[in-house]
Amino acid sequence: MSAVAGRMRLGQAADWLMVAVAVSLPWSTSATAVLIVLWLLALLPTLARDDIRIGRDLPTAAALLPVLLVLLGVLGMLWADVSWPERIKGVDSFAKLLAIPLLLMQFRRSKRGGAVLAGYLVSCTVLLVVSMVVLAVPPLGKTFLHEDFVIVKNAPTQSGEFVTCIAGLLVLGVAAIERQHWWRLAGIAAVALGMLASIVFVATGRTALVVLLVLIVVFGARQLSRRGMAVLLAGLVAVIGIGWFSSSYLRERVGAVLQEIQLYESSDIATSSGERIEFTKKSLRFIGEAPVIGHGTGTISNLFAQSTVGKTSAAGKRTTNPHNQTFAVAIQLGLIGAAVLWAMWMAHLVLFRGAGLAEWIGTVIVVQNIVGSLANSHLFDFTQGWVYMIGVGVAGGMALKRREPSA
Repeated sequence: MSAVAGRMRLGQAADWLMVAVAVSLPWSTSATAVLIVLWLLALLPTLARDDIRIGRDLPTAAALLPVLLVLLGVLGMLWADVSWPERIKGVDSFAKLLAIPLLLMQFRRSKRGGAVLAGYLVSCTVLLVVSMVVLAVPPLGKTFLHEDFVIVKNAPTQSGEFVTCIAGLLVLGVAAIERQHWWRLAGIAAVALGMLASIVFVATGRTALVVLLVLIVVFGARQLSRRGMAVLLAGLVAVIGIGWFSSSYLRERVGAVLQEIQLYESSDIATSSGERIEFTKKSLRFIGEAPVIGHGTGTISNLFAQSTVGKTSAAGKRTTNPHNQTFAVAIQLGLIGAAVLWAMWMAHLVLFRGAGLAEWIGTVIVVQNIVGSLANSHLFDFTQGWVYMIGVGVAGGMALKRREPSA
């Protein structure tokens, strides 16, 4: 009994540590990293043979494809033409994917998955409120605001977090309307509109705007009738129009993309958008040089460094990030690695088939990662990567638990 009781206490500790991870994620990288280590120390001793059964209990592709991608990353060290510290650092980018099957096991049996997701939402809401207070009080703004008008991390990261919350709240808003819970609806609308206002007027992540539009369309197609979809699209057009004409900041951020591309094409000036075009050209060349198994794990930085020798402006810009997740995998592991990456994404989309809240949140996380990773390497980033691991693992475990006959 003592051993069983000890496992139960460790299991409860692991659940609450994951809640703490979700709460800390929008705020602090270092605190989150420490909490993740503590979560692993608490969780691993609780896993038994029954928890690890693949097929009947855990969906094979959703659980094993992340592990396969990590194993390919480890094997990729063997043919990488860089130092071993660089190879090991490259594996670190893949390693967090191992959390997905662990979280699926944990929250297939746990009842605290909702607390994890709620903790993340509440934490992002507090971040919104604190940011608005700091922005509204000039002395605080001078002390705490970064150059891109955020108090922690950066504008693209914060925008991505807020987009996740806004999309997740859509289902809760529809449920509140159906049940005529008007005060709850007012609270949901206040949080969602506040986050949207922050993205549009304060700290815009351009990729986040694209992701939000895609998620709204996916929501309408998945959750609403034709009439509801028409109303949603009309509202979306109205919101876009209001945001565009009322926010000079938004117009400047979006308009800057075209200006940056024109400057790059006409004068080869190193602009943000121009650099991304240059990174894409070089990435495609690197992949073409080793299309099957890639250049090996940890080689991205060295390849880009070599490509800048004797060059200036955009062509001379060094990077460790091709700003595209598929490229980041294919450069190192070839088209084999890229195929496993996309197979993993598709398997996770299939995992979240269904109409429940957990299924919708999981869909939001996967779609956000796929669309956002067209212009970023989100799985290899700390915050965005862990949002994916936690979202897929926790929501996936909740979805699996709900499908059990006894659930």
